[in-house]
Amino acid sequence: MAKKLIFIFILVGAVAGSVSAQKKRPWRDPFYDAEPYHFGFAFSLGKTSFAISHSDTFNQLDTVYSIEYSGGALFGASMIANLKLADNWDLRTLPGLMFCQRSLNYLLRDDLVQGDDMLRKHPMKIETTLIQFPIIVKYRAVRESNYRPYIFAGLNPAVDLAARKKPKDDEKPKIRLKKFDVYAEVGVGLDNYLHWFKYSTELKFSYGLFNIVKYDDTEYTNAYRRLGSKMVTLVLCFE
Repeated sequence: MAKKLIFIFILVGAVAGSVSAQKKRPWRDPFYDAEPYHFGFAFSLGKTSFAISHSDTFNQLDTVYSIEYSGGALFGASMIANLKLADNWDLRTLPGLMFCQRSLNYLLRDDLVQGDDMLRKHPMKIETTLIQFPIIVKYRAVRESNYRPYIFAGLNPAVDLAARKKPKDDEKPKIRLKKFDVYAEVGVGLDNYLHWFKYSTELKFSYGLFNIVKYDDTEYTNAYRRLGSKMVTLVLCFE
């Protein structure tokens, strides 16, 4: 028990010493936040997947037995325009492009197969290319030395350019998605001030508000009451 207390005291002392030393460091670009607006660019890496709600008639379908989804990696690049609203409040927009691929894995009843193996798998790869126009409100804590944590929230209207593509013959059957969606977004981040610019690291959670399945009167789309999108993204901002 005594060893644990000694370890805790040493740890607390080390953290306190680090914070104290950090406060004594000279501020880099101390007037950065006094500017009314800033511009920059950002890169995004993360994972995207679907949120599935089955229809009320799902258990009555003849062909579709089950549906599972698997997420895919995403990559994006965007511009940044930041407007200062108050000492701790900013209004931001990050228009840009996002690329990703997700999969829907159908398990289908196959009358041509006899015995216990009468179910067969049918994967559907869904490619997505999003043009995004997010509007974000950012609240920043008080700056400590050259770091400033923040939280943010907003809405992100997006248009899926890949949704216009018709599936190839060798891909059928394959569902199509609607072109337009709006994401609700929340996240946390940390501003890091350097001598000539500022870079920030963000962790962002996005959830699509609309049902994006495009119904075509087949069991492959009638199986859904709602098909939504969700994303977890790490964003690196340079301003």
